[in-house]
Amino acid sequence: MTAEPTLEKTATNGIRTALGLGGALSVILGIVILVWPGKTAMIVTAIIAIYAIVAGLVYAGMGIFATGKGGWSRVGHVLLGVLYVVAGIVAFSNLGLAALALAVFLGILVGIMWVIEGVVALSTLDLAPSRGWTIFYAIISIIAGVTLLFSPLWGAVVLWWLIGISAVVMGIIQIGRAFSFGK
Repeated sequence: MTAEPTLEKTATNGIRTALGLGGALSVILGIVILVWPGKTAMIVTAIIAIYAIVAGLVYAGMGIFATGKGGWSRVGHVLLGVLYVVAGIVAFSNLGLAALALAVFLGILVGIMWVIEGVVALSTLDLAPSRGWTIFYAIISIIAGVTLLFSPLWGAVVLWWLIGISAVVMGIIQIGRAFSFGK
């Protein structure tokens, strides 16, 4: 008999490790969101601001150095790049306010999507296998969307807490899966 682990055992251990690490990271992220919701939101905003600055530099570079593009395309890329860089710098100038604005924006966006989702559910009522559940879903979706539109910041805070709670719960479940995988 050989002492080398079989390919199946190696793959199983790799999957278990990935599940366990993913679950642990999810639990840590969830706890951080729940313990420091404002600071975590500011970190997310900072990451988005960094992305905006880097993307802006790339767009500006494309506009400046892309010789194969037409004049208006190049100007458009440079202007878009400048806009991204300015947005990133403005976000960094006051991360707290930028995080608040991002939360309100996301609250409004989710609210609009829920209202549209409810209307679409009602518009496909004749195709629905269960008219009752479809109508119930549509009403809940529209009410939730309108509620979120009237108080997008409150809704974003609730959604942020739900993300934190979900990350902790799903991380714990993922860790449980890691211990039971392949047995």
